[in-house]
Amino acid sequence: MASIAEKTLLRPLEIANRRSRFRATRTERFTESVIREMSRLAVQHKAVNLAQGFPDFPAPEVLKAAAREAITDDVNQYAITWGAKPFRDAIAAKYRRSYGLEFDPEREITVCCGSPRG
Repeated sequence: MASIAEKTLLRPLEIANRRSRFRATRTERFTESVIREMSRLAVQHKAVNLAQGFPDFPAPEVLKAAAREAITDDVNQYAITWGAKPFRDAIAAKYRRSYGLEFDPEREITVCCGSPRG
């Protein structure tokens, strides 16, 4: 049975050919994202895909419950691009406790969205 990644990954040329009549000329130079390219290559070479999360295990129930609670509570906005303040504060506190290092979470700690952003 094909994985989700294998089912959804089309080569960029296939996509362009399928939708050429609907494609605006201003977008003709756009290429596929790095994540999509790495996912396609991982499938092609039967490699471990580190570009996207395709876990082969179910999410822990505590995570599912937290997601349901966030949806119910309308917590539906991306965090600010340098990371949510409570999270940055917690990182600063962890470094203080564990290593005796002081960091200003407003100016010296940035939380990135995945490894490509770091």
